[in-house]
Amino acid sequence: MLGAPGALFALRDAGWRIVNVACSLGRPEQRDRRLRELQEACKRARFELRIDDVEPARVLEELEPELVVAPSPHDRHPFHEEVARDVLTAVAAAGGPATVWLWSLWGESALPSLALELTDTRLDEIEHALEAHDGELARTDFKRLLRAQADAYGVIGAERIYDFGAPSLPFPRAELLTELALEDGRWHLCEPRVLRDGEANVERVSGPLDVTDWLFAASVTSRFGSRRSSS
Repeated sequence: MLGAPGALFALRDAGWRIVNVACSLGRPEQRDRRLRELQEACKRARFELRIDDVEPARVLEELEPELVVAPSPHDRHPFHEEVARDVLTAVAAAGGPATVWLWSLWGESALPSLALELTDTRLDEIEHALEAHDGELARTDFKRLLRAQADAYGVIGAERIYDFGAPSLPFPRAELLTELALEDGRWHLCEPRVLRDGEANVERVSGPLDVTDWLFAASVTSRFGSRRSSS
């Protein structure tokens, strides 16, 4: 419930079918607990949940989605990055969908192009679903992260998606995503845009910047590992 929740809740409210494809349930000893939490979170969010046969190519073939939302291949979490590259490869091989939204949680959103408004009401709704993950919340205060990130992106979002010196976003809290367009097997960064609360517009405009090589370039995590050691 931390990967693009604002976007997914807005799409759901607009009548989209949202399918949460659970690529992993953590370590073996966590599986039962995390499955229960995920099922409850999806129930609260009114999302469908797929936990079996989650190979990206098979999921794309069966669901034929109009939009894929996935982690960034530079998210810093090694499994998130692996899933991201597998998803992007599968979408390109299938020839669609033509639009993918990427989110970042553990790493900085390096090339965001889409800002979505997060209202207090929306944050409360997201937090209610997030609270189903009580085992994970006992480890890390993700509710605090949810609101802190929304505040931070509300401040810096405009300059991140447009350019430094751009006027502020027209709302105080935001979610940032990297919007990609698939063209002739290559991934292009879409032109910057902003969605107000409740908007679920996926009519993006592809930009000239081909980011395919960057998406599949070695990440910081793949180069140096996911944790540091000292001697």
